[in-house]
Amino acid sequence: MLKGFTVPRSPLGTASLTPPPPWHYAGEVLAVEFWNDPDVSADILPRGVKLDALCWGRSVALFVDCQFTASGDEYLDPARYQCREFIVLLDATWQGSRIAWCPYAYADNDAAIMRGWIQGYPKKLGVVHQTRSFSAASAASAPLASKSRFAGCVSSRGQRLAEARVILRERADHLVGLLDRPIVARRYFPRLCAGMHDKPAVDELVRCMMENFLISNLWVGEGELSFPEAHGEELDMLGPIKVGRGFRFSFSCSISDCEILADLTV
Repeated sequence: MLKGFTVPRSPLGTASLTPPPPWHYAGEVLAVEFWNDPDVSADILPRGVKLDALCWGRSVALFVDCQFTASGDEYLDPARYQCREFIVLLDATWQGSRIAWCPYAYADNDAAIMRGWIQGYPKKLGVVHQTRSFSAASAASAPLASKSRFAGCVSSRGQRLAEARVILRERADHLVGLLDRPIVARRYFPRLCAGMHDKPAVDELVRCMMENFLISNLWVGEGELSFPEAHGEELDMLGPIKVGRGFRFSFSCSISDCEILADLTV
């Protein structure tokens, strides 16, 4: 019997692209809040999801440098289970409840892309970097301190897609307006069969369930953000018309479930 949580399924199951849940993550995040044109960003929402009228067009861009493990000490295989990601979240609502909608995401690791597709994140292959901070003091290490500067960028196929800079100002005890609402994404898997290309096998709105979500070393400051125009991409259409706060923090969480909000194949 073939084994494995994902393809390729194999006799031992170890060839599977990613192991079965629960999945555990830890990492560093650089984030910038921004506002885009609501007339444009509304066009990227699926049926039933609406922009949040209380914070019209508000969004967040996150640069993530993280490490992963399941139940098999996968973190000891860093080449396979370390990844860098870029995610955009739009403030939206679903049936009157406040949510964060994920229209675009990029990752530099095939296992991370697969896990994203399983959860509903529309991840594509990208190269993501952010300034690092180290415990050993050096001019090359950005300290977690007031006036310290951090930067992040993402590119795909040789094209720059997003650039961010953050100047830290003060420590904070909790996140306000950032990752404080459930993330909703879309699990979408099309069919190749002739005559059924517009009838996906799976088309679901799902709420991404995160357990044991922890934040530490949270700093808040001023942010800068730009989405350069790139061939074959549409991220620039969500480009900021106003930029707000910047954030730098560490996080950890576990994922083993998602909630299906709607089956859009019906």
